[in-house]
Amino acid sequence: MSFLSGCHVGRVISLHSADVNDHKRFPAYTIKKSDQPFHFSTGRKETIPIVPDYPGNNGKYSDFDHFLEDHHTRAFLVIRNDSILYERYFDGMSAGDRMPSFSVAKSFVSALTGIAVDEGYISSVSDPITNYLNGFKHGGVENVTIKNLLNMRSGLRFSETYYNPFGHAARFYYGNNLKKYVYRLGMNEKPGEKYYYNSANTVILAMIIEESTGKKFTEYFEEKIWTKMGTEYDASWNYDSEKHGMVKAFCCLNAAPRDFAKFGRLYLNHGMYDGKEVIPSEWVDYTMNIHNDSRDSENYPYTYYWRVLENGNAFAKGILGQYIYLVPSKNLIIIRMGKKQGKISWSKLFGEIAGQY
Repeated sequence: MSFLSGCHVGRVISLHSADVNDHKRFPAYTIKKSDQPFHFSTGRKETIPIVPDYPGNNGKYSDFDHFLEDHHTRAFLVIRNDSILYERYFDGMSAGDRMPSFSVAKSFVSALTGIAVDEGYISSVSDPITNYLNGFKHGGVENVTIKNLLNMRSGLRFSETYYNPFGHAARFYYGNNLKKYVYRLGMNEKPGEKYYYNSANTVILAMIIEESTGKKFTEYFEEKIWTKMGTEYDASWNYDSEKHGMVKAFCCLNAAPRDFAKFGRLYLNHGMYDGKEVIPSEWVDYTMNIHNDSRDSENYPYTYYWRVLENGNAFAKGILGQYIYLVPSKNLIIIRMGKKQGKISWSKLFGEIAGQY
């Protein structure tokens, strides 16, 4: 029996947990790069001094490269004013290699939702999801709005753990029929009242985008975002199975680190690229602010699939330590792609690094 032909429980047992090589195991759609790529300036390169008071350093590391390599990093970039100040690759990786983003992908889904709203395919984020999807059978789902999905306040019953082979997240990640799994979800509590991180919310958004636009999610994404922001490399986005072809929107966009940085650049530039609006500026500006008491497991405020800090910084985050970290006040982008999250609080470290510029 092949890896993809068995049940998802078997795949969980054989793989144990999400891995940076999973994007090679699952089928994927190819997303074409821009015809006119944008290139960050690479003339000036710097080293990054180890932050002396950072926990775990204790004089062990003589340079930042050693620190990164020892903490399961595959790529690390610091970009300011469109100039790459620091760029290192580890674990045999190089600038053009595709790397999985895991939940960083959610932030791209948010942006595409904003575009669909702006273009009139989605009337309003206040719309109930059942205005677009009619397969839900459980009561109460008709009260869940698109905005509830974007802020992780849907109230849908979902277990966000990959380690339980019978849990929802494992089924969504390793299973082969996402739409079936989505339509089986019932309610756990009243929508809008409480933050609860739930990857099904992002799958539902992708389904709504497909239903409202009449286009495959990845085709709309390629047309509206990936080719519009000066990407240098083709990307890929994994889907559930050849039979069903539903994009795994909650996790599985795979791309080169510099192209992930270009997405962050869009947010620093209020959705604009080369004088044209790619993501609606109003959507970007809303996203980069705090609007409610939604807070993630590290107590960071959460808006539209971004963590937003009180000091104006913001970041998108993936399970194995993938980050797009933005410092608008300094026009600074930090990219970290990792094999593991480890015990490092990367977001705090990024803030320390940003303070050096």
